[in-house]
Amino acid sequence: MFVDFGKETFGYIKLNGLKGKGRVSLYFGESPEEAMDTARCELADKIDIDQNGGDFTFSGSRAFRYVTVYYDDNVSINDVSMLYEYSPVKQRGSFKCSDEEVNKIWDVSASTLHLNTREFFIDGIKRDRWVWSGDAYQSYLMNYYLFFDSPTVTHTLLALRGKDPVTSHINTIMDYTFYWFLGINDYYQYTGDKTFIEQNYPRMQSMMDYCLSRRDKDGFMQGLTGDWVFIDWADGLSKQGEVSFEQILFCRSLETMAQCAKLAHDDAGAEKYAAIAADLRTKIFNYYWNEQKHALVHSRIDGKPTDNVTRYANMFSIFFNYLDDAKKQDVKKYVLLNNDVPKITTPYMRFYELESLCAMGEQSYVLKQMKDYWGGMLKLGATTFWEEYNPTDTGANIYAMYGRPYGKSLCHAWGASPIYLLGKYYLGVKPTSPGYKDYMIEPNLGGLQWMQGSVPTPNGDIKVYVSTKQIKVSADDGLGTLRFKSKTTPTCKQAKIIAKGDNIFELQVLKGTYFTVDYNAL
Repeated sequence: MFVDFGKETFGYIKLNGLKGKGRVSLYFGESPEEAMDTARCELADKIDIDQNGGDFTFSGSRAFRYVTVYYDDNVSINDVSMLYEYSPVKQRGSFKCSDEEVNKIWDVSASTLHLNTREFFIDGIKRDRWVWSGDAYQSYLMNYYLFFDSPTVTHTLLALRGKDPVTSHINTIMDYTFYWFLGINDYYQYTGDKTFIEQNYPRMQSMMDYCLSRRDKDGFMQGLTGDWVFIDWADGLSKQGEVSFEQILFCRSLETMAQCAKLAHDDAGAEKYAAIAADLRTKIFNYYWNEQKHALVHSRIDGKPTDNVTRYANMFSIFFNYLDDAKKQDVKKYVLLNNDVPKITTPYMRFYELESLCAMGEQSYVLKQMKDYWGGMLKLGATTFWEEYNPTDTGANIYAMYGRPYGKSLCHAWGASPIYLLGKYYLGVKPTSPGYKDYMIEPNLGGLQWMQGSVPTPNGDIKVYVSTKQIKVSADDGLGTLRFKSKTTPTCKQAKIIAKGDNIFELQVLKGTYFTVDYNAL
């Protein structure tokens, strides 16, 4: 029997009306090719049964869309079904717009993240089903715009950190240690949960002490024995020497430590970490910025900067706001929009590449990229988004990874980033003080005719509707600022609109009030 469950799912296969004595074999697949390739599929189950009727449920949960069932001649099965296993998180965020393909991308992203939300945020449901810090960091951000489920975030942060003493980087990966610090910073910004910071500050200190003890003579981090410098899955990507990307993440982690030290009433620590971060930030631009290439170079080897330019450090520098406006424009032109700089083929790093462009107001360009990249997976029949997608791959290669024909995960949490991008940079909602006590709504249609959605916060939701002629907003809590551009003078009966110059206008959003603005979008 060959069974198609219609979309990617996770759970337990149930054989209905099972009767007879003999062997039953299941071959699972995220694609039809995988489920039918009994010799090379990633997941399979085999059991010997002796049953006079009734139903039988396999004990192991599996990820699949398709299942091929083989059974001996003296065994009969009436039907195959499944028991769906899921985390009962509530979907609070929403997004709809004038482009049906974008709506589909958002819906499939939501399904992808939900499937990978379990006791923790895991990377993929086929493999590894593991808590990887880099994957989890992105899941936290998507979560804030879909579920706003704080316990899953804190469970994951605690599981990743483990116990003292610290003997290795988190997941043995240098960049994943830094993502752990960044995840704590974002958690506080979105939730305002100061207690979590205070309780876990000692473990942050010991983790940072480990990092500080491994710096080289110039105060930089580079891979030592036992370290994995990951960055991204990319052919030919150098991990040698002092990689600029790692220093950027290290600097941000030190800034996070300075902020959390203040919250934990460690004034001496706050001063120490802030000083180290400021010194490191100066060194990064003194050592890595190349005026001729208008970018940060990829690495230093034996104390000398290389000529190689990659996207990673440059795009993070934009949304970390480490660059002045002139350098941001240089990076956009000479790196992000430059086809001679090696392209990114994983949703993992496309997340950050597109975020950096959104942070510079390139929503129209990003929307096209989103439709090409995530839409490309949809055109191949994807019902969840993948671990890696290279549009140039054809045939059986689209499922291959790690030297295995079906090694690639077709339901990977880091593929769901449109949830975050559309919530933060199109609806334009983000906290400006911890826990959404103050927040900004800065919508950008990016070429859409209209869009609407809901963004969850700790104490209710923020609802936004935007067309080329009208904006409607409401919020259950907090004090918001609606900022928008209009060709003509806008009007609002519920609030005073303040002109800020350059066709930019603002109004104050109070909780419990429904605001309607008539305007003419730029």
